[in-house]
Amino acid sequence: MIGLSPRSFALLALLGALVFVLATSLRLETPSRAESGPVAVPETTTSSDKRIAFSFDDVPRDPGAFLRDGERPGLLLEALRHGGIEQAAFFVNPGRITESDGDADTVLRYAAAGHVLANHTADHSKLSAVSAGRFLADIDAAQVWLDGKPNLRPWFRFPYLDEGGTNRTKRDAVRAGLQKRGLLNGYVTVDASDWYMENLALAAAKQGKIMDWNALRDLFVESYLESANFSDDLARRTLGRAPVQMILLHETDLAAMFVDDLAIALKEDGWTIVTADEAYADPMVSMIPDVEMADGTRTQMLAAERGVGNRWYMRNDQKVAKKLFAERVLRE
Repeated sequence: MIGLSPRSFALLALLGALVFVLATSLRLETPSRAESGPVAVPETTTSSDKRIAFSFDDVPRDPGAFLRDGERPGLLLEALRHGGIEQAAFFVNPGRITESDGDADTVLRYAAAGHVLANHTADHSKLSAVSAGRFLADIDAAQVWLDGKPNLRPWFRFPYLDEGGTNRTKRDAVRAGLQKRGLLNGYVTVDASDWYMENLALAAAKQGKIMDWNALRDLFVESYLESANFSDDLARRTLGRAPVQMILLHETDLAAMFVDDLAIALKEDGWTIVTADEAYADPMVSMIPDVEMADGTRTQMLAAERGVGNRWYMRNDQKVAKKLFAERVLRE
């Protein structure tokens, strides 16, 4: 069990002020400090060798349901600092950046704070939906923008975690293309579909529904904590050891509001937060799975290659996630 972080108290005050500004589009229930309860997290077995790094996809991301324009980057950086996350990886889509929107400065701001940048294609292409040549061209377009930026790493992350699906020819062509370009697959191992939770919050805001802020925080934190322990168990069953886990988040309002609460919960559960550099120095980086469906986390694919069962974390099922959101956040 963890308590509400001091920074979350400040967020409650911020969100309370936002209620009046956003009243026409959002009804957000934010309990007072006295009413704020502890984050409920599942009981798990701690282990001193549990290590995890943080990453954020889709940078820059569209506005969310809670924060005003321009507030997210500063709030996210403060959350990372407060949570003890010294170096996260930001996977950038430069095709979303224009000269007038300030997003380029935001990306550089993340790097200036000690975090690292990497390639996520320019336009967030889905490999299963385009040719290998077009996909590699999208990678190249992103790299043109990224080259010369501070704290750049030679990593590439597949949008949608789609590495070609069942098309082995396309999969192998892109893998060869990445190797030719000197880019490492910036895989993930921990996912709890925060992007879908964000979509549900956006939909609720547009409909003027009341959302329980504490319940939303709890759901976010416990889902990722569960997913981390699920992936740790899957890796031990698959590899016989505990690799460094890489958590997938997106540059959302939810991340900016709750990532420090998540970091605190992970530490209380026995996890050590490490850098993205350390995560991609793990021997798992050289383990390239040969599977029928090239999609999902690296741990899932390695488990599938070895015939290990129970590979999917249940809250990544949108039906399950939607039901939990409705019951706990919307109280429906």
